[in-house]
Amino acid sequence: MMRTMEIFLVIIILTGAYIIASFYAFLPQPREVSPLNLRRLALTTLQTLDVDCKLGEIVFKSNEDAAWSELQIALSACLPPSIVYNLTVYEVLLETELYMPIHSISNAESLGVGSDSSSYLVASSNVTFKMSPQKIGEQGDSGTLYLLNCSDASGWWTTGYTAQSLAADLYNLLSKYFQTIMIVQNTTQLSQILDGTPLKNEPLQRAVVINTFGEAAPIPSSYADMYDDEAEYCYELGNKVREYDWTWVSIVGYPLYYVSNSEYFPDNHNTYGIYGMKHVGPAGLNAFLQGLNNESYLYDSTWLTGDPEDDPGLANVHLSAEALYHCNYYGIYPSTYQTATRALPVSMMSRYNLTATSYVLEQVGSWIPGAFFRHGVSGALLALGLTRTPDIRLTALGLLCEFKPRLFRSEYTAADTSRLIILQLGQVGGI
Repeated sequence: MMRTMEIFLVIIILTGAYIIASFYAFLPQPREVSPLNLRRLALTTLQTLDVDCKLGEIVFKSNEDAAWSELQIALSACLPPSIVYNLTVYEVLLETELYMPIHSISNAESLGVGSDSSSYLVASSNVTFKMSPQKIGEQGDSGTLYLLNCSDASGWWTTGYTAQSLAADLYNLLSKYFQTIMIVQNTTQLSQILDGTPLKNEPLQRAVVINTFGEAAPIPSSYADMYDDEAEYCYELGNKVREYDWTWVSIVGYPLYYVSNSEYFPDNHNTYGIYGMKHVGPAGLNAFLQGLNNESYLYDSTWLTGDPEDDPGLANVHLSAEALYHCNYYGIYPSTYQTATRALPVSMMSRYNLTATSYVLEQVGSWIPGAFFRHGVSGALLALGLTRTPDIRLTALGLLCEFKPRLFRSEYTAADTSRLIILQLGQVGGI
C-alpha cells in the first residue's frame, strides 16, 4: 500500500511540474523557428513568371500595355497572402548610367525592414548572339591549313567517304579557325608545296597539312620517279615536316601504310582492289619518323601500332578530359567512345624525340590511341589510330586542343536589348 502511494505522489509532482513549466515557458514564433527564405522565393517566382507568363516579353512592352496588369495578377497568385512585393524593371544602359528604372508594380507602400530580393536578367527576343573565333596565325604562327584533296589519288580505311568529301567537310569545320586555308587539288600541287613553293603566296612555314586519304598518302610522280623504295618518300615527308615545321595530320588507321597516285600506279593495287596504290607497310611510318628526327634513312619494317590483342582496353577508348573540355568550348561533339586498332606505342616518343602535348584519347597502358606529338626541335604529328571509318570531328578536336584559339562571344551592344528585373519581398502578419 505504501509503495502505491509513493508512485501516486510522484505522478502528481511530475504532472504539476510540467503544467507549471508549460505555463511560464516562452515559445518562439513559427517564423523564427523556420524562417521563410524570401530571396529564394523571389528567384523562383521570377523564373516561374518567365516560363508560364512570358515575363521576358512583357518587360519590353510599353507601360500602358494591358500585359502589365495580367503580370501583376499572376505575381499575386504566385505568392502567399502574407507576402508583400515590389517588382521593378530596369533598362540596361551602355552610357554613364548602368541601369535606369522604367516600370514598377507593388502591392504595399512599404516592405518593412525584413525584406529580401532577387534579380533576373532577360534579353529581347530580337537579340542575336554571334561568336568570333580567334584565327590560328594571328599570334605569329603561319595560320595556313593545307587540305589534301588530290584528284589523282585514292584513300584507304576511309570507309563510306572519299578523300574529297572529307576535305570538303573539314573545310567547313575548320576554315573559321585558320588565317589561310588552301585546297591541294592534285599531286602536282602537293609536289609544289613539298618543294617549298606556296600555291598562292600563303605562308608555307609552320603550316598544318591534313591527309584526308586515311592510311594512304598521295605521292607526286616526280617523287615516285625519284625513289625505287616508296618508304623513302615517307622519309622525305618527315624531312619536309621537320624543315618547314609543319604539323602532319593522320586522320585514321596506320599512317603512311600506302602511297597513291592513280596515274603513276594504274596497274598496282593494295591487294584489296583499290588501284593506283602501292603498299608500303609499317616501313612508311618508321621512315617518316626517321626523317622527322633528322636521322639517316634505314628501311625498317617493324610493326609499331597496337590493337585489342595487345591490350583489350583499345577496343573501347575514351576521349581525354582535355578533349571533353574542348568539346564543350568549341561545340564539337564526337562519340566519347572509340575503337583504336592502330594506337601508337609510348616508347615511340623517347625513340624519336617526341612529346605528347595534347591527348585526344586517353592513354591505354603503354599505347596512345590519339594525340598531338610535337618534335623536340621542329615539326609535329597528329595521329588518330582509330579503326576504319574516320570522324573528322576528332581531327578538328585534336587541332583545337593543341592550338586553343579563343572564342569571342558577342555582348549586348545595341540599346534596349536587355532588362534587369528586381523582385523584393517582405512578410507581414500571420503566425
